[in-house]
Amino acid sequence: MTASITARLTQNSRSRQEKPKVRRTPREGFKVSWGLTALMLVASLTIIVPLYFTVAMALKSPEQLGTGTGLEWPNPLHWENFAEAYVATNFPRSFLSTALVTVFSVLGSLATSSLAAYAIVRNWNRRFFRGSFVYLLSAMFIPFPVIILPLIKQTAILGLDNPAGVVFLHVLGGISFNTLLYIAFVRAIPAELEESARMDGATTWQVFRKIVLPLLAPMNATVGIFAFLGSWNDFLLPQMMIADPSLQTLPVVQMLFQGEFNTDYSLAFASYLMAMAPTLVVYVLAQRWVLSGVMRGAVK
Repeated sequence: MTASITARLTQNSRSRQEKPKVRRTPREGFKVSWGLTALMLVASLTIIVPLYFTVAMALKSPEQLGTGTGLEWPNPLHWENFAEAYVATNFPRSFLSTALVTVFSVLGSLATSSLAAYAIVRNWNRRFFRGSFVYLLSAMFIPFPVIILPLIKQTAILGLDNPAGVVFLHVLGGISFNTLLYIAFVRAIPAELEESARMDGATTWQVFRKIVLPLLAPMNATVGIFAFLGSWNDFLLPQMMIADPSLQTLPVVQMLFQGEFNTDYSLAFASYLMAMAPTLVVYVLAQRWVLSGVMRGAVK
């Protein structure tokens, strides 16, 4: 009887091995949505066409700007426009001022928003922290231009009419939205991880720095790139707050190409491209974290 059972098992294993394997092509089971594809192509044109127009304008001479429809590719190419724009805007000084404002704005946004979110989530049973959450939520419904003039007057009284004041208002203006993003993410972190660390003698700051902060990496990248773009491209606050022209940021300095009666479009677009390069680099390096951070924060 044992031999018959063994023979049957052997026969079943052979039949399984001899059964032809069905190979599935990568596209099997997937449908191509041509409507969505067409929509994406049309949406991409809203980026590609203005970018092409910017590059073409930056490489034209003033004489070439007055001919044709403006969409023709320049021939010959005038690369000297970038050199002239570099000198006219004093690019190293303006770039350094903009970079310092942006770096400190990003670091300030990450530090204040993550700490505030951690405090609110871990102390949700206390009335003060629940009120802080409602306060931050309600602050998102107040348009920033409504309060910009009182804020600028206060910063001038405090002697912050300089890049430091711009950094302060950048952090203050984004703390509501950034903190709400962090709150949705911190709620999904198990409190048991922190309790085990506290049993080993870790303080609250050590728990946040060594356990919670590394887990916030996707959300840090998301908030960081939003803060970077908002600070790097900001024109209104630096123009209204920074009194020293030598400390002005790139978006404000680029206004020198626009006169009362004429505008030097070639140099202006060349300077725009030079100022846009860092944002492209930052986005390429952090793009894989942006969507994952937003989705995790929304789901959790």
